[in-house]
Amino acid sequence: MRAKTVADQLVRQLQDAGVQRIYGIVGDSLNPVVDAVRRSGGAAKGGIDWIHVRHEEAAAFAAAAEAQVTGKLAVCAGSCGPGNLHLINGLYDADRSGAPVLAIAAQIPSEQIGLGFFQETHPDRLFVECSRYAELIGSPAQAPRVTASAIAHATALSGVAVITLPGDIADRPAEGKAPSVPHTGVPAIVPDQADVQALADAVNGAGKVAIFAGEGVREAREELLSLADAIGAPIGHTLRGKEWIQYDNPFDVGMTGLLGYGAAHDGMHGADLLLLVGTDFPYNQFLPDGVRTAQIDWAAQRIGRRTNVDLAVHGDVASTLRALAPLIRRKDDRRFLDDMLEKHRTLMNKVVGAYTKPAKQRIPIHPEYAASILDDLAAEDAIFTTDTGMSNVWTARYLTPNGSRRFLSSALHGSMANALPQAIGAQVCAPGRQVVSVSGDGGLSMLLGELVTVAMYRLPVKIVVFNNSTLGMVKLEMLVDGLPDFGVDVAPVDYSAVASALGIFARRIEDPADIESGLRQAFDHDGPALVDLVTDPLALSLPPTITGGQVTGFALALSKMVMNGGVGEAVKMAKSNVRNVPRPSQFDPRG
Repeated sequence: MRAKTVADQLVRQLQDAGVQRIYGIVGDSLNPVVDAVRRSGGAAKGGIDWIHVRHEEAAAFAAAAEAQVTGKLAVCAGSCGPGNLHLINGLYDADRSGAPVLAIAAQIPSEQIGLGFFQETHPDRLFVECSRYAELIGSPAQAPRVTASAIAHATALSGVAVITLPGDIADRPAEGKAPSVPHTGVPAIVPDQADVQALADAVNGAGKVAIFAGEGVREAREELLSLADAIGAPIGHTLRGKEWIQYDNPFDVGMTGLLGYGAAHDGMHGADLLLLVGTDFPYNQFLPDGVRTAQIDWAAQRIGRRTNVDLAVHGDVASTLRALAPLIRRKDDRRFLDDMLEKHRTLMNKVVGAYTKPAKQRIPIHPEYAASILDDLAAEDAIFTTDTGMSNVWTARYLTPNGSRRFLSSALHGSMANALPQAIGAQVCAPGRQVVSVSGDGGLSMLLGELVTVAMYRLPVKIVVFNNSTLGMVKLEMLVDGLPDFGVDVAPVDYSAVASALGIFARRIEDPADIESGLRQAFDHDGPALVDLVTDPLALSLPPTITGGQVTGFALALSKMVMNGGVGEAVKMAKSNVRNVPRPSQFDPRG
């Protein structure tokens, strides 16, 4: 049946692309599209559902989460002006995360564009930086081709595409036939053989080789483990690489960076050759300067932009490692690997694991202890979404991947408030899986209205709030810069009471002895649940290797606290972080 309006045609094209829902808020210029969604009959009848969120930023985060969980196109929408402007933060995160998302940015009446009309903005300009494709639809005849192009760009380039659609054009009669969007498999990017040979020569000639793996090893797990076994190489990983390479990995030495733990840093700095495999790790200060480095990446433009690279291999990781394998000579000397594994075990037992036993009786709750219990009780195939900040630290260090669990965060964009809306998108598209939002109180409060969305749809999301009444990561940033923390603390809020008022099952936990029972009750509850964990606001996290400058910064900041009458807070902070206090052997004096 021929589409009656441009909006109908748009909805039909989305249906043909496999889209089942649109996240957004209705309003004015978007109304023709929303009504076309209504007339589609909903996903249960082969149409499209409208998911009504409370803030368009949440719509973009939810769509991005759906796209990452399913690997398929997801859609969000915003009305003209302020409505679609709210999308931009979530779209930045989606595009940087490689999530195929189509955003519909409704526009003012077409005849008013350029005349300073009410709510006038120019989304086709504004969204250019956070998308792979952004175009204005100026006529009904143009609409189906631009929509098809947007779908193709989002899916083929794994990123964001934005169509700007004036409301009056959306309501006009459809013209022309919508072109079909071809679907292809994922091609292999096979490296140049000379580059592979050069890499093999470097690996064979190096006494100690270390591997640092990122999200790009997702489809090459077995090939990477085989390489590590052949050359006796410890494997460190990034936050985004954690879920793909950490589990069942006898060569794992943890993670480096701001959230890091274990011996990854030492392994990378102690090697003769460092292999950067499928990672665009942004923190160059954690990468070694004096170690020969090779990098494998399917995107050639990324090679060498973080650190100097001696050997560059342009190819996808799986194709490259398969080509490399027959050229590698097995290394019998395993001393470097064994040393790093032993160091990693020691660090995990004495540092990362230190809080999980003595903290059982400590009030306020140590977040490390709570995270370890969460890891034990969560489902084997749980989807975790994590707020940026200290929640990300506890997730990175204490939640364990197993090949079935998924971990979503704002790892590249670093936005606050991402966890709950991502959990909404993940739960809507995966109704049979346990979805856990690991929320900080700062992130939860920023998009607190999405609790209403969870309650309205009765989504069985489990929201675990690490509630320390402070912006912990910002506090830490201030301290390492030698500044006393300021402006980071807020008045305590009982988020369990807020959730209960919305009809959400909720528990507030202040005693560590109650954590396990509280989490079990939430996980067993048939519907949405929130557990409000009141955690120690002075429990901070340090990177695995501390520079002399950071140690100086801490000392200076604590001195300033004491001088300003805050001796009590300084003492409490020292007690809360006694296991994180740097010792001379733990920091690099060159920092």
